[in-house]
Amino acid sequence: MTKDQVPPRLLTRRRALLAGAAAVTAAGTAGVFAKVAGDTDKPVRTAAPAAGAQARPALKPSSYRLQPLTGYGPPRVAPRRTLIRREPLLSVSGRGRTMVLTFDDGPDPRYTPHILDTLREYDVRAMFFVCGEMAAANGDLLARMADEGHVVGNHTWSHPLLTRLSTRRIREEMERTSDVIEDTYGERPVWFRAPYGAWNRTAFRLGAELGMDPLAWTVDTLDWTAPGTRTIVDRVGNGAAPGVVVLSHDAGGDRSQSVRALRAYLPQLLDSGYFVTVPERHYA
Repeated sequence: MTKDQVPPRLLTRRRALLAGAAAVTAAGTAGVFAKVAGDTDKPVRTAAPAAGAQARPALKPSSYRLQPLTGYGPPRVAPRRTLIRREPLLSVSGRGRTMVLTFDDGPDPRYTPHILDTLREYDVRAMFFVCGEMAAANGDLLARMADEGHVVGNHTWSHPLLTRLSTRRIREEMERTSDVIEDTYGERPVWFRAPYGAWNRTAFRLGAELGMDPLAWTVDTLDWTAPGTRTIVDRVGNGAAPGVVVLSHDAGGDRSQSVRALRAYLPQLLDSGYFVTVPERHYA
């Protein structure tokens, strides 16, 4: 029997099979696009199989078919581990004339907003080592720090002398502050600074357990002594150098001199070619 002599009923059945397969394929494709392009995670109901005989059984999903291509998604890396240090970091590394400005003891609604205004005016990022009790009372300022790209570090809850505290008390001071920072800033801190610069082995160990590196400073403005705006400006200018970390305060007393000094020395640093930024973490 030749091709032209095939009975019409066979052509009709073949067409039905092809039409059925095409309908199943189209339904499956529609289901996939609905799942990917939809705005919700509601499961998509699978379309009922089209009428007609199946050419072969439907393939079952396999682990291979469900694996994403290796070129997509973040690479798999080993968990990062924070080193337990024996002394705090005093400076930072960076390209060119890089410096870091840090402010302790805040946030304080009387002075911190003015410091943030100056940093925003010159498009500069800084670090704020906050006390938990101050952060809990001024969450809006931590939220602003996050919005404007500043780094928030842990400066304990109540600014105690850590070398006189038990291990339990030190952990409580650090952990409670990290919790508040996470709630208001949006991320847990990865830097901590001991009040008064008083470090011990327990503080280093607990800080590392909480995922934080200890950062001290290179230039101390001693602004907490209220030496005068001009003196603070001179101390920053005379101590400026690549990798320097400057210590100032935005709380803990009258910090109006610190506010005025920042407005004077920040543009001077930038005009001198310094790049004022925040440090990067280095993991083991």
